[in-house]
Amino acid sequence: MSEQTEDADISTANTMRERADESRVKIWLLLAANRLQVTAVLALAMFVVFVVVVTVLPKPIQPQLRSDDTIETMFSTMIGVIITGTTLVVTIGQVVLSQENGPLGKQRDRMENSMDVRDVAEDLIGTPSPADPSAFLGELVGVAEQRAKALRESVSDNESEQFREEVNEFTESLIGNAETVRDQLDGAQFGTFDVVFAALDFNYGWKIFQVERLASDYDDSLRDDEIELLDDLKTALSLFAPAREHVKTLYFEWALVSLSELILYAAFPALAVAGIMLTVVDIGMFPGHLLGIPNITWVIGGAFTVTLVPFLLFMAYVLRIVTLAKRTLAIEPLILRESQR
Repeated sequence: MSEQTEDADISTANTMRERADESRVKIWLLLAANRLQVTAVLALAMFVVFVVVVTVLPKPIQPQLRSDDTIETMFSTMIGVIITGTTLVVTIGQVVLSQENGPLGKQRDRMENSMDVRDVAEDLIGTPSPADPSAFLGELVGVAEQRAKALRESVSDNESEQFREEVNEFTESLIGNAETVRDQLDGAQFGTFDVVFAALDFNYGWKIFQVERLASDYDDSLRDDEIELLDDLKTALSLFAPAREHVKTLYFEWALVSLSELILYAAFPALAVAGIMLTVVDIGMFPGHLLGIPNITWVIGGAFTVTLVPFLLFMAYVLRIVTLAKRTLAIEPLILRESQR
């Protein structure tokens, strides 16, 4: 047995968060949470930071921040930023979608390739491949679970005690992981992140590596039927990989379209608020204090936060996309970091 795998854990935790050993809040912020919720959290944080920082600044600086010149400079700049940023994001979305366009021959090739994969999946599953992405991935995970159970039963009388122990540990981990993922996929709707998030919990790459390692380390003690069962399990795990990547790619395109749409919606009120602050509001319109803080500070902070909403939407979506891309860089069984096991 190679030194690389002597001390390696055969089984892994059932969810990505447990394997990554990262806080629930971080996973929620980067991946799990609705992007509108994340945008709202970021906007609230920006508003609070703005008001607090402006309030605690030294007294000589505060009048400068509440002058008409400051308001004019701030919101005239934001108008340009909103228009430029909105145009850029929408253009990026259009570039991504343009990859889906093409001549008839290219579209036919795409269709044939997709149908070939569905035919392979149908042979593997034993029934027509589901049209719903969550059901399709769930069926592939179910096949891997069934073949893991068959492997565990087959090696129960193998002469190598160590092999039986390792297979039992490996299959128990795989079956538990598969049950968790199938529960998460059950009823998950594409368009939300639920389908992709559930698929991330099934770490097929580590499982393929373990199948290959078991076949190599115990080659001398394997019967023909056990070798065949290991190959069958590897085939099921290997088909899950391109299926998950395809669903992930579709989600990327869906997310970019949704992002473009939301930013266009958010840009209108942001521009309106920036324009009103630039042309109508002056330092004398909001006298008095609220909670010991000048009212003009609350107004400028709120207006500034509203003008930042398109950017905060962009940040919320890109945080999820880049985190997802980083965690799924390798489709083959390459563990790029310990937390992906």
